Amino acid sequence: MNNNKITVRDKARRKYKYVDRSLILFLLTSFQVITFTPVIFHGGEVNFMVAALLLGYILFEWLYVSITHSITKRINFELELIAFFLSGIGLCVTASVEGYEAMLKQLITVLCGVIVYTALLWFLKDVKRVMAVRTPLAVFSLLFLAGSFVFIRQFVGAINGAYNWIVIKGISVQPSEFVKIAFIFVGAASLDKLLTAKNIYLYILFSMGCIGVLFLMKDFGTALIFFFTFIVISFMRSGDIRTILFLCVAALIGAMLIVYFRPHVTARFEAYRHIWEDVYGRGYQQTRVLIYAVSGGLFGLGVGNGALRNVYASTTDLVFGLICEEFGVLTAIIIVVAFACIAIYALLSSRSAPSSFYSIAACSASAMLLFQICLNIFGITDILPLTGVTLPFISQGGSSMISCWALFAFIKAADVRAYPKIYKIV
Repeated sequence: MNNNKITVRDKARRKYKYVDRSLILFLLTSFQVITFTPVIFHGGEVNFMVAALLLGYILFEWLYVSITHSITKRINFELELIAFFLSGIGLCVTASVEGYEAMLKQLITVLCGVIVYTALLWFLKDVKRVMAVRTPLAVFSLLFLAGSFVFIRQFVGAINGAYNWIVIKGISVQPSEFVKIAFIFVGAASLDKLLTAKNIYLYILFSMGCIGVLFLMKDFGTALIFFFTFIVISFMRSGDIRTILFLCVAALIGAMLIVYFRPHVTARFEAYRHIWEDVYGRGYQQTRVLIYAVSGGLFGLGVGNGALRNVYASTTDLVFGLICEEFGVLTAIIIVVAFACIAIYALLSSRSAPSSFYSIAACSASAMLLFQICLNIFGITDILPLTGVTLPFISQGGSSMISCWALFAFIKAADVRAYPKIYKIV
């Protein structure tokens, strides 16, 4: 299909998907006001700072949609509204547990994330421009990740057993979160057109290089996410199940060798399936999640009334359990459904994307997010080993927030409605 020609049938097929953005924004605003009310009026006093930050966030949501529509003539904002919904829940949890100062920092990262999302979405509209920067970006990403590891090991040291945080004057940055963006970008661009075997080998070297450095950093959760995304990208381009099985077997053998020669790697997974044998030691966090999460019932104990908030990492690794306890299982289910809708959106958009680059990028970005969600939720509930990865958009953390918004740009770019002026969609 020609890049600049979308048939009348395609236009008609997409028009029924348009949602009244004003109605959704109104419902979103109402939900955010209701959830923030216990935080604003906690303890019988009015927290004017939290109220002001909430007002600023709501105004930003409305202004973003209005200004973007005026400039680009785009009328579909489903993906952005889901991101605002999830980010709003994260802001509420952060304000409730950590206070307005932490909420302000998180809000700033949301604004930065939207800026990165908008800029990347603009950049992705030209595939030739994308192809031109893939090699420099791949080299820079590998050097950045390796350099970060050396810097952290020499000047920062391990944090929670991993060398994955750069801390300078109280500001912490997680390099691997930004390399996620490059990983999708380079993978989709490299495999968009397999003209030579060299293309494949270079991407494999790039992927294995990133995963290898992450293992050295002991950031095993992110390494798993990268490997899973590599499998998705490779399968989408080749469709060869045998090759994928070969890669999985090779990875399994590699993991076994690492466990054999470096036994300390297994220390982080010793509690898996044995958390109730050491409820005050290695199983402390997960047992508390399981106990407190079910106590919230369908509608929760109310924001600020939970006990899990007093457990370490309640706003980061364990945030889904905190939501179950204070917001209720119903809200937790809605969050899971929202992430499922992201995957469906990516799949539907990729089917009619004007280039295989967009299809690969959208599906691999959504797969990366979904796999991270599974590692987080299943990890804290002891279905999978606890890896310490965050819950996208909701967990407290600026690097993760910006990375998630950037990944959304890949998903959005696959939808031809994202560029109405280019594809003549009105």
